[in-house]
Amino acid sequence: MVQRLIQHANKAKFLLNENSTTILTALGVGGTISTAVLTGNASFKAAELIRREEAKIDYELEHTDELVGHGSSPVTYNELKIRLTKMDQVKLVWRQFLPAVASGVLTIASIITANKISSKKIAALAVAGGISERALQEYKDKVVEKFGVTKSDAVRDEIAQDRVQNNPPDTRQVLVTGTGDVLCYDMLTGRYFTSTMEDIKRAENKVNFELNQYMSCSLSNFYEEIGLAPTTYTDSVGWNMQNMMEVKFSTVMSADNRPCLAIDFSRPPIVDYDKHWD
Repeated sequence: MVQRLIQHANKAKFLLNENSTTILTALGVGGTISTAVLTGNASFKAAELIRREEAKIDYELEHTDELVGHGSSPVTYNELKIRLTKMDQVKLVWRQFLPAVASGVLTIASIITANKISSKKIAALAVAGGISERALQEYKDKVVEKFGVTKSDAVRDEIAQDRVQNNPPDTRQVLVTGTGDVLCYDMLTGRYFTSTMEDIKRAENKVNFELNQYMSCSLSNFYEEIGLAPTTYTDSVGWNMQNMMEVKFSTVMSADNRPCLAIDFSRPPIVDYDKHWD
């Protein structure tokens, strides 16, 4: 029985850890709405309390039996009539806003905590991605060292052919870009488009020019040059002076027997590309 409870507790802890960002975000959204509602309700109640207190003061002044003299002239009721000061109003109504303040504090804490957790997860993914990139590049370099450039390119071409065969082009998927009419396949994002080898090489030269001028360049810049839309992933990776860009071409046949130009990169784009050249 105890063992089962421990297992359930561990499972619940795991689920909470895995979904902590989602839960905290939901709390932040709900807290924003509840804070607005509670603030509105508190405002109405506060206004009513102030109105009642001022009515009480008016009533007491109106029914007083004494007239206050000022020199030889008597003071009328309108001259006696006063209103609560700002500090008096705060002292009267501050308790009404406690629920709204508590909800606001909880909302802010949820949003800040969710952001911290997300930042940690993103940092961990970036580190893992960097390790994978280095491992992949070391593997590629070792293949070239062991078997030579010719056999390494042959393996790359076979992989490109398998990718294209397993992902046949659909007329609705092919993006018409530029003036070229050669079917091309981007191995990194799995997208088909039309272009020419010259246009792709021109885009490569443009990126390398950016690298020489500004030390770093994102993958999105390359895709924009060949007419493909950037993605969230392509915005977060790129090249720098220590990891220059080089496009690799593989000529393959598509599933419908059309010549296809598959493009890949000799060195894959890396995360934090704009920090590695320091």
